[in-house]
Amino acid sequence: MNEKFYTYKGYPLVRNGKTIYYGYMSDPYVIMMQVLSTKKDGAEEVSDKIRVVLMSTDPSLNPLEACKKNADREGGLYEALDTALVWLEKALKN
Repeated sequence: MNEKFYTYKGYPLVRNGKTIYYGYMSDPYVIMMQVLSTKKDGAEEVSDKIRVVLMSTDPSLNPLEACKKNADREGGLYEALDTALVWLEKALKN
């Protein structure tokens, strides 16, 4: 499987519906972002409110234990990615 993914600041972005995963699944942590609401910007529909979740990729953990940190961000995808990058880099550093 030799697929190319969009990246942001060196980490891959993978979208499935209204859920976006940020980071490498082979790392100990990854970010999951869920689009909670959207708004019209001219002819385009853009994300407005996004939930950001820092998750462990350890398959032995149940989903509640895997979620380490979460927050809702308003202001669109850029605001959410900014938070996601900081959380992911701190988690991977420790």
